[in-house]
Amino acid sequence: YSHQLWLTKCIAPLPLFFNLSLSPSYHQTLDTKDLKVSKVTANGQAAKFTLGPKHSFMGTPLEITLPFDLSRGQHVIVEVTYETAPNASALQWLTPEQTAGKKHPYLFSQCQATHCRSMVPCQDTPAMKHTYYAQVSVPKELVAVMSAVRDGEEPDPQDSSRAIYRFRQPVPMPSYLIAIVVGALESREIGPRSRVWSEKEFVDKAAYEFSETETMLKTAEGLAGPYVWGQYDILVLPPSFPYGGMENPCLTYATPTLLAGDRSLSNVIAHEISHSWTGNLVTNKTWEHFWLNEGHTVYLERMIGRSMESEQFRQFKAMGGWKELQESVNTFGANNPLTNLVPNLNEVDLDEAFSSVPYEKGFALLYHLEELMGGPEVFMGFVKSYIQLFSYSSITTEEWKHYLFTYFKNKVDILNKVDWNAWMHTPGMPPVKPQWYYCVGDLGNFSEWDVKTLSTHQLIEFLSLLLQQEPLPLSHVKRMQEVYQLNSFNNAEIRFRWLRLCVKSKWEDAVPMALKMATEQGRMKFTRPLFKEVYNFDKYHEEAVRVFVAHRAAMHPVTANLVAKDLKVDNDKST
Repeated sequence: YSHQLWLTKCIAPLPLFFNLSLSPSYHQTLDTKDLKVSKVTANGQAAKFTLGPKHSFMGTPLEITLPFDLSRGQHVIVEVTYETAPNASALQWLTPEQTAGKKHPYLFSQCQATHCRSMVPCQDTPAMKHTYYAQVSVPKELVAVMSAVRDGEEPDPQDSSRAIYRFRQPVPMPSYLIAIVVGALESREIGPRSRVWSEKEFVDKAAYEFSETETMLKTAEGLAGPYVWGQYDILVLPPSFPYGGMENPCLTYATPTLLAGDRSLSNVIAHEISHSWTGNLVTNKTWEHFWLNEGHTVYLERMIGRSMESEQFRQFKAMGGWKELQESVNTFGANNPLTNLVPNLNEVDLDEAFSSVPYEKGFALLYHLEELMGGPEVFMGFVKSYIQLFSYSSITTEEWKHYLFTYFKNKVDILNKVDWNAWMHTPGMPPVKPQWYYCVGDLGNFSEWDVKTLSTHQLIEFLSLLLQQEPLPLSHVKRMQEVYQLNSFNNAEIRFRWLRLCVKSKWEDAVPMALKMATEQGRMKFTRPLFKEVYNFDKYHEEAVRVFVAHRAAMHPVTANLVAKDLKVDNDKST
């Protein structure tokens, strides 16, 4: 397929060539969302096309009828000429004022789970994988990068004020991993196959923060097998990026909230590196099986931590993950079917279903199986074999389970005792709570010196424990600030938990700080809970809504829509 992609605003025509599947009939259906299709051709001949009924969040099917009969092995190029909508859910267009440099606009895409169709007509399902080639024309003062290997650049022969960047992705991948970024970007080499990209204001800090990338890559290769994607670059996005990271092949996205200056949050990069095997190489066939991507990735991420740090470090991170799972279950409700490991997602907006459940419930299952099967080395052998067997394909939970029983054929009697229905198809917390072997000591008697000697991870865990309890008396949080000076911490994970703790305890001084953090960055992990905490503080209910409405235009569309629902804001009135 050749999709002639026209992005509105600052990007010129972008040819994208996909190797996709053509149905045996002479008709082809592609997913679209808010695209203005003007022409379709097949091998240069005009092809008939129609746009089907519009679904509230899934978009509109593009039905294409080929103008000729097909024969076996025939090569067909289908070219779709179209424009994206200014409000395409996959794209965020930033004004110069919204960037660090304040001089140039910025564009970034975020396609997971089903937003690629708002940027490219495609078979927008993880069941289908494709290679792609792209050519991007941008103003010459800007740089384009994509989730592919860079394949050269040159002046645009049609416009001397522009430059053309070329990309190729020879490894088959699903549509949700297509990514494009255009901005005033600079890069620094951080390893033999890695560069870090960002605006120049952050690039040196980012290079320092992610300097252990090659060590992590080598560690992951030792655990999971060769890295097949060639380049592993990291792009630090503007603050409105809604996630901690995104595992786009060859170009991992990272939130600027990771730039804490102490390399303390490298587990996020370990997670995205792990996706190079579990998710990108072996992919969930449908989003109901998302835990196959995320549960295995968390498991591999923590095995990297085990190799680079210690088993105690892995146990400590697993304890924190269990608390995140408990919070997600509490948020959804223990009987909510979206807390199933394998949920029914029919007519469910995937953005609203997103949570830590597939990550941490999936990890908990794998850790439980590790304990049953003989320990981390034994179970990691299965994970590596699973990756080798299913590489370049998309699979279901049933296929994973069948291979688990095949690999451990001598321990089938033990596997048969696992309550698979409780793990997979029952809402709430897992049926078995793993036994962690990390001793955190008595967290009830801290002095100023105790907090100063805690590692970043330990302080995060301490605050997480406090958040799980009933709100502290206001006098307690004020005393904590007096003794520990927690307001002065810039680490985003620490600051986020501390401000939530303060607002829960009805400390009015913390409200403007919480709203400031909720709006100065757009990572949903931080933004949504902070807005909800202030909204639930009765006295500041309206203030939370007012601040959200004032800042909504600068937010990523996915973030803005979900915060609007959290705060019960009428979408029409808030725009």
